[in-house]
Amino acid sequence: MSTILPLLIIAGMIATLVALVRGIVIFLKTTEAELKGDAPATSAVKSNKMMQQRVIFQGVTILIVCLALLVLGGGR
Repeated sequence: MSTILPLLIIAGMIATLVALVRGIVIFLKTTEAELKGDAPATSAVKSNKMMQQRVIFQGVTILIVCLALLVLGGGR
């Protein structure tokens, strides 16, 4: 158990970083024409979804860290 939790934490951190970078890249690809349109731009929707995924990955990673602290710290 003591080797699985650090691996899960690292996987969560990598997933968070990937979602963050993908969201930023999609955000930077937004054109001026998309910004002036009436409806939400497809790149804006994709960027928003990636940032939502980032928040989910962060939350899961924080829960794994709390679990690791409880398990490895003896719950003190």
